[in-house]
Amino acid sequence: MGEGKTEAALAVAEIFAARSGAGGCFVALPSMATSNGMFPRMLEWLERVPDVRLGQGPRSVLLAHSKAALNEDYSALMRAGRREIRGVETDGSGNEWRPRVDRAMGSAELIAHQWLRGRKKGMLASFVVGTVDQLLFMGLKSRHLALRHLALSGKVVVIDEAHAYDAYMNSYLDRVLSWLGAYRVPAVVLSATLPTRRRRELAQAYAGAGADGEGLADVENASGYPLLTAVEFDRPATVEVVAASGRETEVHVERLNDDLTTLGDMLERELADGGCALVVRNTVGRVMETSAYLRDRFGHDSVSVTHARFIDLDRAEKDADLLKRFGPPEKSTGRPVGRHIVVASQVAEQSLDIDFDLLVSDLCPIDLLLQRMGRLHRHQRGEGQSDRPPRLRSARCFVTGADWTRAPVDPVRGSVLIYRRHALLRSAAVLEPYLSGTATSGHVVRLPQDISPLVQDAYGSAPVGPPQWQEAMEQARQAHELHQAQQDNRARDFQINAAGKPGRAVIGWVDAGIGDADDTRRGRAQVRDSRECLEVLVVQRRSDGTLATLPWLDKGRGGLELPTDTPPEPKLARIVAGCGLRLPFHISLPGVIDQAIDELEQNYVAAWQSKESHWLAGELILVLDENCRSRLAGYDLRYTPTDGLEVVRAE
Repeated sequence: MGEGKTEAALAVAEIFAARSGAGGCFVALPSMATSNGMFPRMLEWLERVPDVRLGQGPRSVLLAHSKAALNEDYSALMRAGRREIRGVETDGSGNEWRPRVDRAMGSAELIAHQWLRGRKKGMLASFVVGTVDQLLFMGLKSRHLALRHLALSGKVVVIDEAHAYDAYMNSYLDRVLSWLGAYRVPAVVLSATLPTRRRRELAQAYAGAGADGEGLADVENASGYPLLTAVEFDRPATVEVVAASGRETEVHVERLNDDLTTLGDMLERELADGGCALVVRNTVGRVMETSAYLRDRFGHDSVSVTHARFIDLDRAEKDADLLKRFGPPEKSTGRPVGRHIVVASQVAEQSLDIDFDLLVSDLCPIDLLLQRMGRLHRHQRGEGQSDRPPRLRSARCFVTGADWTRAPVDPVRGSVLIYRRHALLRSAAVLEPYLSGTATSGHVVRLPQDISPLVQDAYGSAPVGPPQWQEAMEQARQAHELHQAQQDNRARDFQINAAGKPGRAVIGWVDAGIGDADDTRRGRAQVRDSRECLEVLVVQRRSDGTLATLPWLDKGRGGLELPTDTPPEPKLARIVAGCGLRLPFHISLPGVIDQAIDELEQNYVAAWQSKESHWLAGELILVLDENCRSRLAGYDLRYTPTDGLEVVRAE
């Protein structure tokens, strides 16, 4: 929530490494996008850290996810590693002159070692940023599991955005923490919006069966923000409220009816003198619908769109553009002149340091809504926010995506499918006093003071909300608990056993396992309770029948002809690999997914399946026509660099 959690975690990692003798650090994040954003921050940190704090000699680094090689920072390190490093170990000191290298190798040098690029060995690198899946694989019955345990046992482990995981993933996370605790691996868990019960579960998982019950009760009962919880072996757990940064934001919250005309009227009124608004929708479909309406009303140039249904290269460009225009004042190139509206999905709610004058959000779980509010007035713009338009110098959030006339409120169907009704109703219930103005502070949510009370009330067990809501909320609670129990049971099918007593053999710990665990669709599906989705590489077929890269790609990458009788040269193949796109859930439904795969396999290019074409071999190819359209499994597809992939059922 802008309080500097990541910087604090890296500082703690230095201290833990010095005390424990750890030789590296692993930072786990929810997604590839957040991992890519964290990687350059780790590199900057490593450049500043003295060698005595985190080991001597060249520091091997790894970006751990399936598309790491497409990251520019990481690929530059890989090229440097191929040029300069010949072995895993070198004799002599880290500053020794080596005749084969045309310069002295500095002890703080960062390299992506070629030997560590294999999917089984990669985690052995000293400093790793990656998706949380890489950590959760430590709890999965799979081959080469001991190698993954070895890789993590010598590091400090940092787990960011710990609130972002469901019961299925939390089951794996708890199992992994139990093993990290048994190995005495220092671990740092970060979240701005973690419920107290979940905080206790994490502490208990790490401390093991011998954890002090009274100390853990103190962990669950503690409140305040920011809050530090420390768990050590043979000592009671401790909790301490620490001084905040001093930055406070008062957010005025209001209901907003869920129709586009009402939204447009409000934005026209509030942005009359200019300003930047963020509209966050819970589904890509609602993003598309909303942006189309707002562009018709305010003009195409006044509305931007971002969501997860862009090819990788376009998504990276979108994130960079957001940071350039709406990032910290000292880093951005200037906000848009006049009014501008960004319509986004959940990709805008975490790990992007962006700042807006006004927020509109679909109703969502309270912790995520608070994360979205953290994008309001995130940075100081003039004294007393005087550089913002007069109407927008006070932070305001409009909550929509529900029928507010019902008792209880009725969230839109797409939100219920994603978050389930229980979490949405609990969120609406704790917001009700602020939305109606009956809270002590009226309509104002104070950040950070109100973060902990709102989260704990929403995720607690005590009744919340008006009396007439309680029957429906109880039904939603029962359905939620049943769903959580089912998730937990499914998660345990392929989990390794909990850490045993010292000296106990681990023979048989991968029996009946899944085989290899890697960062593929199948591998990720083992540690995430999500429907398998198809990922494709997107190219275009010209009128003459030739294939080419998408025409709008920048840096000379657009409109390049792709050979089909020979493997493309590596640079060209890498561009195509950067055009990966995850298809929406409609196309992954039972019955539809098989038809989609059959149709995609008709785009098979035999020359691309050779070992010389590792970027493209085995990948599904989606071919767009000259108008960037295609048809797949009964759906019409259209892709644009401004809106991403649009999917409608074919007539």
